[in-house]
Amino acid sequence: MNMDIVAERGLALLGCGKMGSAMLNGWLEGGLPASSVWVQDPYPSDWLKAQGVHINEGLQQGCAIALIAVKPQMMAKALPNLQSMGGGATLFVSVAAGTPIAYYEEVLGAASPVIRAMPNTPAAVGRGISALIGNDAASGDHMDLAEALLSAVGQTVRLESEAQMDAVTGVSGSGPAYVFHLIETLAAAGEAQGLPADLAMQLAKATVAGAAALAEAADEDPAQLRVNVTSPNGTTQAALEVLMDEKAGFPPLLTHAVAAATNRSKELSRG
Repeated sequence: MNMDIVAERGLALLGCGKMGSAMLNGWLEGGLPASSVWVQDPYPSDWLKAQGVHINEGLQQGCAIALIAVKPQMMAKALPNLQSMGGGATLFVSVAAGTPIAYYEEVLGAASPVIRAMPNTPAAVGRGISALIGNDAASGDHMDLAEALLSAVGQTVRLESEAQMDAVTGVSGSGPAYVFHLIETLAAAGEAQGLPADLAMQLAKATVAGAAALAEAADEDPAQLRVNVTSPNGTTQAALEVLMDEKAGFPPLLTHAVAAATNRSKELSRG
């Protein structure tokens, strides 16, 4: 199974908000014909209307893949629209947070191949990362196809079990917000030391983005990169003694933050 089959048999997109739009943009730029895409969305954006895809025309039966990108609170109303596509011919891929595979099997049928994915918001600039897990009906070819689709907006990883999805939510799903807050607070700290607000924000954004790019590109792990820029008794060491404090620094703070997000994900999954 490959992307040619998607172009031939079609792709159904249930929901086209920010995440759906980011993925659709990646597919279209990658060569998927707009005429092969059927979108169901109650409030289509002007951008979507300009793409040449089928919008709210009813779903093409026999689509190779149906991607579910509605908000979790809309799932109970929206998912039954795909029931007629269940049974095995169509692969269902969900990027909706908090909805377990068992729910899709209940609505669509246990024989329906279902892959649950957790992307994150950097998908909007092609720098996302998506974690995937499939049900028993999802074959290796199905997983390859889902990876091909999601790679349009960034990296992909495969999980060993669905139980890992809550922790993935805590790390990469919610994680961009932690980094945005780091940028906010780093800029504010620069202001507190006398820098103009716009300069402090520019320095904070570029520093976080540059360090992240270096961490991905370098052969050394982040711990070694940290050591590389820390001179004995220098400025970086002075700051790290605060940030690495075992009682009040990043280690306990991020451990508690990720645990809180993970636990909330578990609560939401239970409904």
